[in-house]
Amino acid sequence: MDSGEQHRGTDEETWQQVTLRRGAPLTKSQARLWALVLDSRFIPCCIKSDGAGWQLLVPTEHLYTARSELTLYEEKNRLWPPPLPIAGNIFENSLTTVSVLILLAIFHNLTLLGISSPERGIIDLTEIGTAHAEKIMEGQWWRLVTALTLHADLPHLLGNLLIGGVFIILLCREFGSGLTWSLLLGTGILGNLLNAWLQSPLHRSIGASTAVFGAVGLMAAISAVRYRHQLQRHWFIPVAAGLALLAILGTEGKHTDLGAHLFGFGFGALLGMFTEHLTGKFGPPGKLLNLLLGFVCAGVVLLAWWAALESGQK
Repeated sequence: MDSGEQHRGTDEETWQQVTLRRGAPLTKSQARLWALVLDSRFIPCCIKSDGAGWQLLVPTEHLYTARSELTLYEEKNRLWPPPLPIAGNIFENSLTTVSVLILLAIFHNLTLLGISSPERGIIDLTEIGTAHAEKIMEGQWWRLVTALTLHADLPHLLGNLLIGGVFIILLCREFGSGLTWSLLLGTGILGNLLNAWLQSPLHRSIGASTAVFGAVGLMAAISAVRYRHQLQRHWFIPVAAGLALLAILGTEGKHTDLGAHLFGFGFGALLGMFTEHLTGKFGPPGKLLNLLLGFVCAGVVLLAWWAALESGQK
């Protein structure tokens, strides 16, 4: 006899079995679940084993009400939890994504050489492109973008490419290169902007790590929203994993900017929730829209560097 018999009286004839399905004995977990449902409606009940399965018993005067409550519960929860989301089309664009990462590495070598100008001689690209908090607040918006393409040294560059490359390739395969790079650029710009606003005016930072941790936040939020109804999948695990990665990789190191990492992750999570909601409702963008978004991203980066070079020649 289960502990649920604490509700049961001494006269067993006043208790009857509640049944909703013919020829389908209850499992112990189902009996306990139904008992919780009745307890929440203040209907006395108990469960016991009859050898072939489990029985849910209620006083005779509560039998009709118990059946009604359990029938209503079963109808409302017939399709719960919802089925797992159907996997969408995979965008085969790994080569494109890797090519962009290689371009970032090539550009790092260019920054080491600098650009020659007839008026100013060699222009230090790092100097005119760094996310300098004071100058950003004074209106030099391009630094929010150009700083994402700069790195202090080769280990700094390789760290971002290796860590971020995994997340970026997965995101590009999920949503397409155009949308993914738009989201990453957005997280980097917003993260750098908030970081510049909160930091000391003298604060400087460079590196794609703001966007890299934006990618981590995107992945965590997308998984959390996609599997929010799948309790058995523990939807909170991606968020916890993202925060753990931020704590492990984003708080130590010679060129670490904790604020940029944290804000990149935060904006990535926000944009990830919004993106997953829209793509879940309307589907991922098609090839044409992804192509357009890709050109927009490239245009923003080129425009930012053009503005930086114009400023550097003054």
